[in-house]
Amino acid sequence: MASPRLETFCCPNRDAATEFVVSFQPVLFGALGLGSASLSLVFAVLQILPKRKGYRRLGQYALPRPASSSRILFIISICDILGCAGIIVRSSVWLGLPNFIDGISVANGTYAGPEVFCVGSAMWIQLFFSASFWWTFCYAVDVFLVVKTSAGISTIILYHMITWGLAVLLCVEGVAMLYYPSISDCEQGLQHAIPHYVTTYAPMLLVLVANPVFFNRTVSAVTSLLKGRQGIYTENERRLANEIKIRFFKIMLVFCICWVPNIINESLLFYLEMQTDIGAFGFRNIRNAALITWFIMGILNPMQAFLNTLAFHGWTGLDVDLQPRGRRELAWDSASTSVPHVAGNNPLVGTTLLYQSHVQEAKKNGSNGQQHSDAISVLSEGSESSTVEIHISSDLRDYEDVDADGESMESSVRH
Repeated sequence: MASPRLETFCCPNRDAATEFVVSFQPVLFGALGLGSASLSLVFAVLQILPKRKGYRRLGQYALPRPASSSRILFIISICDILGCAGIIVRSSVWLGLPNFIDGISVANGTYAGPEVFCVGSAMWIQLFFSASFWWTFCYAVDVFLVVKTSAGISTIILYHMITWGLAVLLCVEGVAMLYYPSISDCEQGLQHAIPHYVTTYAPMLLVLVANPVFFNRTVSAVTSLLKGRQGIYTENERRLANEIKIRFFKIMLVFCICWVPNIINESLLFYLEMQTDIGAFGFRNIRNAALITWFIMGILNPMQAFLNTLAFHGWTGLDVDLQPRGRRELAWDSASTSVPHVAGNNPLVGTTLLYQSHVQEAKKNGSNGQQHSDAISVLSEGSESSTVEIHISSDLRDYEDVDADGESMESSVRH
C-alpha cells in the first residue's frame, strides 16, 4: 500500500498512532499486501501486452502514431506497475526478514541498513503512485484540450515535465522535512510531519476534485460537437457520447475505490494522534475503524494497477502475442482480408461502422468536422469499440482520394 504512515514508521521515535496501526498483525498485513500487489501486477502486465487479435483486427489501414491521451493511459499503467513492484519487494522483505525490519525500532543504532531500506522502498512507492496521480490529472486536462483546442502530441513533453517534476519535488521535500535532522532521530510533533502528509495527499485530492470537473466539461463539449454536425442529436450521437461518459465514470470509480480509504484512515489517525492516550476505552471504535481501513488500504491500493487497465481498455484477454513486430504486422495484414466474412458475428463491427458514419458526416461539413471527429476518436481510445476507431478518421482521409479515383475510373469504363 501507499501511505505516509509507512514512511513515518521508518523513524525509531515514531508517533503512537503510526506505531499502533503498523505493528498490528504485521505478518497478515504484509501477506495481504504481497498477494494483492502480485495479482494486480501480473494482470496489469497481461492487459497492456500486445494481443494476437490486435488493434487492426477489423481495419484495413495502418494505425498512425498514438495520440497523447493514449500515451498518458499507458504511462499511468507503467507507474502503477512500478508502484506494485515496490510493494512486492517491501512486503517480501518484511515477511522474510523480520529481524532485519526489527532493526528499524532501534534508536541511534550503528547499522542503518533497515532504515535505508525502509525509506528507500517507501519513497519508491510514493514516487510512482504520486506520478500516477499527476498523470491521471493530466489525462483529464488533455482530453478537455483535445475537444476544445485540438491539442496534439507535442503536449506530452509538457506533461512529462509537470508530472515527474512535481512528483520528485514533493516526494523529496516531504521526506526531507520528515527525517530532519536524521533518519535515526526524527523530529517529533505533528507540525513537522504535516508537510510530508500534505505533499502525499495533495495530488490525490487534486484528482478527486478537479478530474470530475474536467470530465464533465469534456462530455458537455463532446455533446455540443455531435449536435453541431447536422443540427440534430440522433441515437448514434447519443450512444457515442454515453460511451465516453461511462469511460470517464469508470476511471473516477476506480480511483475512489482505491484511494478514498486512505483519506478516511488518515483522518482517523490524525484524530488519535491529537489525543493524549490513544488506548483509552472511549476511542475503541475509532481504533477499530482505523485498523479496518488500514487493511482495506493494503488490499485496494495495489489493485489500482489492474483496475485502471480495466477502466482504460476493458478486458483485453489472455491471448498474448510475443512475436516480433514484423511478423505480427504480417499476421494483421492477412487477418484483415477475412474481416468481411466474420463481420456479421462480431459486435465490434457495428460500433465501428457507427463511428465511421460520424466521420463521414463530419467530412460533409468540411475541415472543421474532420477536426472534431479526430478529437472524439481520441476520447474513445481504450474502450471496447476503440481498438479500431483510434484515428480512423485520419486514415480514411488518407485513402479517400484513392477510393474516389477508383470510382471515377470505374464510371469512365462503363461509359
